[in-house]
Amino acid sequence: MRNPQRTEKIAFFFLFLATLVIALPVGLVVIIIISKGLPAINWQFLSDIPRQGMRSGGIFPAIMGTVYLVTGAIIFALPIGLLAAVYLSEYAKDNMLTRVIKLAIVNLAGVPSVVYGLFGLALFVVFFKFGASILSGSLTLGIMILPIIITASREALESVPYSFREVSYSLGASKWQTIRHTVLPNAIPGILTGTILGLGRAAGETAPILFTVAAFYLPQLPKSIFDQAMALPYHLYVISTQVPNVNEKIRYGTALVLLVLVLCMNLVAILIRYQFRKRKKW
Repeated sequence: MRNPQRTEKIAFFFLFLATLVIALPVGLVVIIIISKGLPAINWQFLSDIPRQGMRSGGIFPAIMGTVYLVTGAIIFALPIGLLAAVYLSEYAKDNMLTRVIKLAIVNLAGVPSVVYGLFGLALFVVFFKFGASILSGSLTLGIMILPIIITASREALESVPYSFREVSYSLGASKWQTIRHTVLPNAIPGILTGTILGLGRAAGETAPILFTVAAFYLPQLPKSIFDQAMALPYHLYVISTQVPNVNEKIRYGTALVLLVLVLCMNLVAILIRYQFRKRKKW
């Protein structure tokens, strides 16, 4: 006869082991980046332009370029993704076409980033003639993170109990008023979760910006959305593979700044999400 407590302990052991298998490599990577990159971090490194063929100086243009691109991607993707999620969850009928569209959106989230880069090159750089620019890069990154935002937002909207809608309808509210004042406020934490995931992916990708915006070296900040820009992921790739004799601490310092930048963006979004979660009554 099976012992339920023994089975439970065995299951917990394997779950704990699986957690360690995931957490230990990630923790090791973070420790290596911090230990090797921290000596490079100073005010000059964060505020100066690259010098001596990017073997010295700072990474300020790359930091600002990354901020511009991520901000542009979120400005483009969040409203469109949220509206698409609202339509799919609240207005679209449950038929074959809708199910195919939902499946296609989920599959698009797994498409390699280099494919989005080629798509952005063909559509924004060549067809619309935006050239290699912040606009092209932001739109490409926005399209890349759209499936993530749509999927997370749709699940957040569908997780709101239907009884909330029924109460709103019973009080005479229209469908849009119900969505705007009842469903969306309760779904905001889940929507922000999708936004956080999109932020992380947009900030860390190299292939899409390689085709659409990234410059090898720029001594000054871009002046408009039609200018090229440096970006931390591509800059890290360049100094690690294309520029010889770069000090190791500069490479790891750049990686550390990218890691901290992504963490700070996520932290801000998490704090906003926490404030909305505190208002939830269910």
